[in-house]
Amino acid sequence: MIPALPTGCVKYAQTKTFTSATIPKALRKNHSTKPGSWGVIVVHIGCLIYMRTKQGLQTLGPDTPDVIFLGELHKVAPKDAVSFHVEFYHDPEIATDKRDNEDISL
Repeated sequence: MIPALPTGCVKYAQTKTFTSATIPKALRKNHSTKPGSWGVIVVHIGCLIYMRTKQGLQTLGPDTPDVIFLGELHKVAPKDAVSFHVEFYHDPEIATDKRDNEDISL
């Protein structure tokens, strides 16, 4: 079962599409989303290993996106050839104008 974002979340940014060869080093090390932000990992092609500090390893594919929870440490690694992007969402009650217009560049 894929966890859901909280009701009312608003998408405010999206990374470019990454491949096995272009995954930034920052995503391969433990990191978390900005305060007040959730993420959704969307795999287009192939499989991506998703590692959370408080969960086991997961393999994500085109039919298995997953949510990155607030403040959750996580990292990713390609299983084989992969193509994916990450979408970022916030609760509209705590959104700021700056965040709504901010570009995500990794």
